[in-house]
Amino acid sequence: MSNQYLDPKMKVFTLNSNPGLAKEIAKFIGVELGKCSVTRFSDGEIQINIEESIRGCDVFVIQSTSAPVNEHLMELLIMIDALRRASAKTINLVMPYYGYARQDRKARAREPITAKLVANLLETAGADRVITLDLHAPQIQGFFDILIDHLMGVPILAEYFRTKNLNDIVIVSPDHGGVTRARKMADRLKAPIAIIDKRRPRPNVAEVMNIVGNIEGKTAILIDDIIDTAGTITLAANALVENGASEVYACCTHPVLSGPAIDRINNSKIKELVVTNSIVLAEEKKIDKIVELSVAPLIGEAIIRVHEEQSVSTLFD
Repeated sequence: MSNQYLDPKMKVFTLNSNPGLAKEIAKFIGVELGKCSVTRFSDGEIQINIEESIRGCDVFVIQSTSAPVNEHLMELLIMIDALRRASAKTINLVMPYYGYARQDRKARAREPITAKLVANLLETAGADRVITLDLHAPQIQGFFDILIDHLMGVPILAEYFRTKNLNDIVIVSPDHGGVTRARKMADRLKAPIAIIDKRRPRPNVAEVMNIVGNIEGKTAILIDDIIDTAGTITLAANALVENGASEVYACCTHPVLSGPAIDRINNSKIKELVVTNSIVLAEEKKIDKIVELSVAPLIGEAIIRVHEEQSVSTLFD
């Protein structure tokens, strides 16, 4: 592909959540990032100014709704409104990380379903399409009445481990909910899977119970979509080693890594944690154990295909 994409009817903008990834995506496509400014009024209200004409254009806005999630979500909603009022032909949201996704059902009485609320907000603001990566639960796609392209991080993570040529591997899901993801990874690496059966007494507190599957003497690769406080993944890693795994790697698509996460990973039996750049890793989180892979080529290719009305599903193969 040439490094200059010549269709003036495609515009790519970024807001404040992940400008580094946005630059990489724009470079991959061969476009300049669109000119817009995101400033604050003195009371903290967000002001957005689009500094070029977008009339009749397919506009792609790159914004992960990662921490501070409320700021980034409001930026995105206000940007959608600005684009709609500036006569964009289509408004396509590129959300590598979709925040508020973990409340995707009523797990107990009187709980909100924030994943659906955010979908409603984006639609009401005027979005036409969402391109996202590894939703916490794939059924969140059904919360949207607009078009949604759900990309997968597994191929990128699996390819990295394939090049490491590890011996006798087993792919491990840290809970029952992640078995499908672990199976996809295992199919790619032609490896067996194991599952950690755990009870969670309260949010962000994990309790490892037992391991289903054979891990004795094997190199275990734990896979999850999000690692937040890293309690689940580090307890799982330590349990695997205690039960006979020779070494443990871990990987995830979205490195939320809040609170005690970095200390926990540093002090755990995890040899290496492989993540993507769907969320910006702050400098203090860039420890030796963490390897960061880029999702820019995957997302860039998806943007080109959407704009050119080609199949996006081939990117899943």
